Amino acid sequence: MAFLQNALFYAPFVLVITVIITIHELGHFFAARAFSVAIDRFSIGFGRAIVSWTDRAGIEWRIGWLPLGGYVRFAGDANAASVPDQGDLEAMRAEIRAREGVGAERRYLHFKPLWQRALIVLAGPAANFLLAIALFALFFGLFGQPMTSTRIDQVVPGGAAAKAGFHSGDVLLKADSKPLQSFEDLQFYVQYRAGVPIDFTVERAGRVVRLVARPAAVQQKSPFGGSQAIGMLGLTARGGVLKRYGPISSLVMGARKTWEVTSTTVYYLERIVTGQVAADQLHSFVGIAHASGDITRQAVAAARDDGVNLFVATGFFLIQLTGFLSVSVGLLNLMPIPVLDGGHLLFYAYEWVARRPARASVQAAGYRVGLALLVGLMLFATWNDLQRLHVFRFFGSLFS
Repeated sequence: MAFLQNALFYAPFVLVITVIITIHELGHFFAARAFSVAIDRFSIGFGRAIVSWTDRAGIEWRIGWLPLGGYVRFAGDANAASVPDQGDLEAMRAEIRAREGVGAERRYLHFKPLWQRALIVLAGPAANFLLAIALFALFFGLFGQPMTSTRIDQVVPGGAAAKAGFHSGDVLLKADSKPLQSFEDLQFYVQYRAGVPIDFTVERAGRVVRLVARPAAVQQKSPFGGSQAIGMLGLTARGGVLKRYGPISSLVMGARKTWEVTSTTVYYLERIVTGQVAADQLHSFVGIAHASGDITRQAVAAARDDGVNLFVATGFFLIQLTGFLSVSVGLLNLMPIPVLDGGHLLFYAYEWVARRPARASVQAAGYRVGLALLVGLMLFATWNDLQRLHVFRFFGSLFS
């Protein structure tokens, strides 16, 4: 019974991942349909079909027994690299013409103009960014946004802000070139910049003052398990209000939040790649599942202890989590690694420059290398999460 209760906490994770991947694949699907590309199948989930049916266009729709994503399969998409070379194209053209008649090949993805193929590939990540915009807009529309004044109430003695020369009563205007509309904007900006000098513009007694502060790294509990270093200045502010948004302003805020999350994620990944942040900050599905379970537990506790509606409490956390993860999936797929959408775009770029596709052997080798890199990255991130969650220590204790 205890196992089943704990398993229920991770059910939202399955839902979140399935929604994000399905929306990604629907992006490819609808773009392909817009260009009249022949499609064999659209699947929600993997493995043997639980339910399947065929629509009037001859597309098989199915729900697989493993609900961790989905895929769209284009007609003729059997090449190892999914981008055949010139010889493969000629053989494929002859086969399609013999089977379906002259001109039938124009319905197939590989014979579409290069710009159409590129747009079909880009439509997947674009769908993830649009999903994030919609989710963040929904969040702002339903829950609003806490807005605390950017006027500094207290400066913590000995903190990073005190060392930089901040005074009580200063009004924060900008962090680097980013305008600060609330104290929450400051916190979001600073938390990913531990140890990084930030150029602040503040208003002090009617004058504009420039100050440079280097946020201190403070260890805090991570929703992914263990702890993580968060940048902190040592400032407090008062005078918070809950700002409500209408439909249009919610959409604007959703787009702004999506851009903010995207740019911050890219910046943080750059810091990891360059060694400024420890690589153990990379997370896998294990860490995401743990964060999802932790969020569900918080929602249940809020419903039980504070009388908050369980669906409202769960939605408050999960809408944000899904938005953040949707941005991450969109960015991940844009990486120029064969197997990912960015890898397809890389081969399309070569085809555009060389006026012909890369050889099938080169593409197949690239996809094997790309798959190895991707699997290696996933294993490394999974190892990080298992260590954070003390899984190895747990199993070690069983045999000690």
